[in-house]
Amino acid sequence: MFGRFMPTEGKFFEIFNAHAKCSVAASRELELMIDNLDDAEVHKQNVQSNEKRADKLTHETIDLLHKTFITPLDRDEIHKLITTMDDILDLMEDVATAIWLYDINHLPVEASQLSHICTACCERVEQAVAMLDDMKRAGAILKICEEIDRLESDADRVLRSAMSKLFREENDVKTLIKLKAVYELLESVTDKCEDVANIIEGIVLENA
Repeated sequence: MFGRFMPTEGKFFEIFNAHAKCSVAASRELELMIDNLDDAEVHKQNVQSNEKRADKLTHETIDLLHKTFITPLDRDEIHKLITTMDDILDLMEDVATAIWLYDINHLPVEASQLSHICTACCERVEQAVAMLDDMKRAGAILKICEEIDRLESDADRVLRSAMSKLFREENDVKTLIKLKAVYELLESVTDKCEDVANIIEGIVLENA
């Protein structure tokens, strides 16, 4: 009933969706960067552009929270969701920047595998967020969150394998340090996606 008097109420979901699209776009650029380091600078810039767009959407959400009397979800949940989603973009920018600054000219297959998992996680975050305005789809949302958890576990396994291989086979200390940092940053993206999934699960369980 009160929604008639609060025309901005539904805009939160629009912002969530736009933000999630930035994550997917950035993750795909990161994949392209890792799989083709010859064009690393272009893809790094594209990742950064998406991070900046997402940052503006985060600020827009927080500003809207202060202006909206009735919100579609709990205020703390909205704030926690958008800021944690923003952390995903920040971490992907960290990965792209690290690869560029470290002047890495070769990345093992494990880095590519981790980047693919990052994209899969971001795509599922986008899918889950797109359904948040319809709690009749609670079951589908929770299923997607379970998929994100599974993907994060996959990333953990790839990371452990990558680290084991790195410390066994890499003799150059500088290269070892660089690759270790990139691996850990990539895996942290999936950790943050899992954090978002956990927040979404909480929202669904409280509102469905």
